[in-house]
Amino acid sequence: MTAISLMLAVPDAPAASAWYQRALGATELWNLGSVIGLEIGGAPFFLAQPEGNRWESPVELGTTTVRVEVFVDDPDSFAGGAAAAGADYHDPVRDHEAPWGTHRQGGFFDPYGHLWLVGDKSPLRRR
Repeated sequence: MTAISLMLAVPDAPAASAWYQRALGATELWNLGSVIGLEIGGAPFFLAQPEGNRWESPVELGTTTVRVEVFVDDPDSFAGGAAAAGADYHDPVRDHEAPWGTHRQGGFFDPYGHLWLVGDKSPLRRR
């Protein structure tokens, strides 16, 4: 089995874990204090506090270099939960025409500066 996951740099891992649980319905898998494993609907991801190890949070850098792409059955509810919890919901979920048909997608920045794009599962099907 191959899995690809990501680790998000955050200044306070426990506070960030609480936000992701409240806003996105994440479940904490394990907690080492400054490094925490979470999952959303079975998709794992990690949070960590940078500690002089050559990476930093988007808020500290003033930009983000990765888009977190999440595909769910109901992108409107997922993004709406993030917005209700204080995310910068700058790109509301809407229909986009794509080669595979209509695709619903939108995006938000979480409080830690990470860009999340949320869409339906249509682009994940083999063509």
